[in-house]
Amino acid sequence: MRMRTLVGRRYKERPAEATLDSHSLLLRGAYARQVANGIYSLLHPGYRVVRKIEAIIRDEMDRVGGQEVLMPVVLPRELWEETGRYQAVGSELLRFKDRTDHDMVLAMTHEEGVVHLARHEAGSYKQYPFMIYQIQTKFRDEPRSRGGLIRVREFTMKDAYSFHRTAEDLDDYYRECAIAYHRIFARAGIPETAVVRSDSGMMGGKIAHEFMLLTDCGEDSILKCDTCRYIANAEVAEGRIPAFPEDPKELEKIHTPGKKTIEDVTAFLSVPLHQAAKVVFYESDSEGRPVMALIRGDLEVNESKLARLVQRQPVPAEEATIRKTGAVPGYASPMGARDLRVIADPTVGESNNLVTGANEDDYHYRNFNLDRDCPDVEIADIATLREGDGCPRCKGALQMRRGIEVGNIFQLGTRYTESMGMSYLDENGQAHTPIMGCYGIGVGRMMSSVMEARHDKFGPIWPISIAPWEVHINAIKPGEGGVGEVAGKLYDDLREAGLEVIFDDRDERPGVQFADADLLGVPLRFIVGAKSLANGNVEWKIRGTDEKGEVPVEEAAHFARKWVDQAYAEIRAQANAKTEPF
Repeated sequence: MRMRTLVGRRYKERPAEATLDSHSLLLRGAYARQVANGIYSLLHPGYRVVRKIEAIIRDEMDRVGGQEVLMPVVLPRELWEETGRYQAVGSELLRFKDRTDHDMVLAMTHEEGVVHLARHEAGSYKQYPFMIYQIQTKFRDEPRSRGGLIRVREFTMKDAYSFHRTAEDLDDYYRECAIAYHRIFARAGIPETAVVRSDSGMMGGKIAHEFMLLTDCGEDSILKCDTCRYIANAEVAEGRIPAFPEDPKELEKIHTPGKKTIEDVTAFLSVPLHQAAKVVFYESDSEGRPVMALIRGDLEVNESKLARLVQRQPVPAEEATIRKTGAVPGYASPMGARDLRVIADPTVGESNNLVTGANEDDYHYRNFNLDRDCPDVEIADIATLREGDGCPRCKGALQMRRGIEVGNIFQLGTRYTESMGMSYLDENGQAHTPIMGCYGIGVGRMMSSVMEARHDKFGPIWPISIAPWEVHINAIKPGEGGVGEVAGKLYDDLREAGLEVIFDDRDERPGVQFADADLLGVPLRFIVGAKSLANGNVEWKIRGTDEKGEVPVEEAAHFARKWVDQAYAEIRAQANAKTEPF
């Protein structure tokens, strides 16, 4: 590729809209251009990186027995109705009508599509287990697009789906795919990804893990033990929250005029926040019952945890809903409330003599004790953990980190196969429902994540495996001293040696050429200039390091071939070193 004809304008200034370094470099280096909010076009360098990431993914998915297929982006409403997700998923699912007035969706994920495909093709036990995958365009009408390709509306996704006869077989394959993910990320240049327990969300299933690139600019909150290997997304993290047990005292009703918030009432009574039990109301659970979440005053409700319990996304309750239960807004408690579901965090029961509402205007109770005053409520972990809370596995403390999700895996169970009527016949002719696993990687997000992890102030530092080119040639003043002729010959020699080369054949100042080379981030650079040519040499430099030197012109192609091969070998060795996924 010759720079003279490369489409795309590179520039020095950081774009005002770029909040992440990777977003800035994506635009400055002419890898992508925004078309609309969360929708991007890829220019040639960006597309070359994406194609290489896809090739790595394909290689590793094939290695674990995957069969590549291609499913449509547009699916009929009926498939999503079979699983109940047409109604359950909100406005992020783009719905539209075709010319015959038939309801259709733009698929944001393909569980329905893959079960529809597989249920007609895999009716015998002899075909199990199997995995099929695709690399396909998706659309999610994301309300908070950010960070360039980190969070977008239209995106390219590798989604794989495995089908099994037993939970044990799924467990084994789930682990195999997790190891394959480690190889993928290592080959792409981010070997230090952390595997964290996560919320399965709209996907369903009870077991899910995310692969996180830990970085301060990440969008997800991660809790990591400072002593052992425990690590989990804050949405599902477990931990030890300090309790404040005391000998129970007699319940006492007290006048608290106008004190409706937990902060106001505790200040009025001169007690710490942890000595109060606060109430948070939500409209309903999956059975239509209003939900009262009861949590200690110094803690917050983790709505992801609550959502798994109530089997729907919690929605804050209207005042009318609260009053129907007999509770009084601002003075609410479970005592005397009716016709609702009360879920209390364990911390409420582990601490004693708390302040809580009396369900009467301007009154609260002192010395509320859950096991005595409301012994029959549902107890469940609904607290958001904080940095410094105890690890659930050891005596260590949890540290808060940030991360970018670069991949996820789920054990879906039979949620989709059962609802869509997929079955197979066993050795005795008995019908059974297959068990599913699901494994996703966002390709564009992965490109931006590598950029985020591997860059300096000048541009990205691509690993050899996904760099847009392997070698970059700078011809400095190509019209002088035979520079243009030698650089052109080197370009031909490198291509003859099987290398991918970008050749800056423009008559631009060295500063302009070097700035563009840094933005393209190619690992190995040759600088052809009159000074080094006077000694029969060309300069070489490794991007992102202090390594540099000179090599005779006639040996440059061999030098490059050897260096590139060694760089690939090091990445392969690192990728194959990981054998324990969790």
